[in-house]
Amino acid sequence: MKVSKKVAGVEYAIRDIVLAARKVEQRGIKVDYLNIGDPVQFGFQPPDNVKEALINAVKQGNNFYSSSEGLPELREEIAKKENAKGLSITSDDILITNGVSEGLDMVISSIVEEGDEVLLPGPYYPPYASYVRLHGGVPVEFAVDLINSTPDIEDIKSKITSKTVAICLISPNNPTGVVFNESSLRQLVEIANQHNLYIICDEIYDQIVFDEKFVGIGKVAGDSPVIILNGFSKVHLMSGWRIGYIAFNQSPKLEALRENLPKLARVRIATNLPVQYAALESLRGPQGYIANFVSECKKRRDLVVKRLNSISGLSCSNPKGSFYAFPKIENNKYETDKEFVTNLLESQGVLTVHGSGFGEKYGSGYFRLVYLPSIEVLDSAMTKIEKFVSQ
Repeated sequence: MKVSKKVAGVEYAIRDIVLAARKVEQRGIKVDYLNIGDPVQFGFQPPDNVKEALINAVKQGNNFYSSSEGLPELREEIAKKENAKGLSITSDDILITNGVSEGLDMVISSIVEEGDEVLLPGPYYPPYASYVRLHGGVPVEFAVDLINSTPDIEDIKSKITSKTVAICLISPNNPTGVVFNESSLRQLVEIANQHNLYIICDEIYDQIVFDEKFVGIGKVAGDSPVIILNGFSKVHLMSGWRIGYIAFNQSPKLEALRENLPKLARVRIATNLPVQYAALESLRGPQGYIANFVSECKKRRDLVVKRLNSISGLSCSNPKGSFYAFPKIENNKYETDKEFVTNLLESQGVLTVHGSGFGEKYGSGYFRLVYLPSIEVLDSAMTKIEKFVSQ
């Protein structure tokens, strides 16, 4: 029977590679899973008041469909959060989604038609390219300086064509940990305005930053057509509950999108209502657990980056945010980064993700690992990686 070419072309390296890990485990080898950026799987849990908010919502009978746009009180709190980062919006500019992935799908499907091009930071989070392709578009990677955490402005300008419809940003970035500064964001907004492009900015790691204060794109957005994607999986440790949101900047250029995109929200009915009450509590309740979580991430980052850079044959830029390291394979004895990752898994039981899974042009020759496990697990995994590379 027929399968559409659009679906056949979808890839998600982060989860696809788990199939190989299961085969290794069947041989009796213990696997260190450093592939998925899910803090909850590594022992970080939402605080008790947030868990109780979810349970109470269920017990109190809030188990029905919410409005398609989302719980009004939650939308108000999110608007306050985004305004504190620089926007000037109301709850009417917020649409609650089942995770950032659904929000991304809604946005891309609303602006991309056959042959349209979308600029993505190289390397990029795989669903960006997958959704662009799924809706008939063409993902185009632009260069990013991983050492200085800056986009290559001239490269971006050279890749804008008559078919370009949007620039996507992920800051802090997955997989590299790059965090764009205010100057870079301002330049990107200016380019988008000059060429009449949407800016889609994913800020789901906005509070997981280590060395410098995070600057959201809202601070420089003005009245530009900026669409922010964010959610509760990472900072608020609610990954399995699947809740995110779209925030539309107050821009005349977004009027048609603001009118039409919510139709997709209505078609999919609503976002999980009890979880929306939990998300509301996560914004209104004590925030101290976030600082503790980020502090633990920084300890792990410092260990992993130090260990990786001590290994002859690898080099790793210092991630400024998120919880990923993206080391470069300087002397790869295998033909591809995927072969490197596969052989590392099979010989040492350490599961990482090949860099080319985050874009062939700028991801090839690298691999990504998550530094969320305990210090002990990470230290052991670094020793295994060192042994593998030195063989």
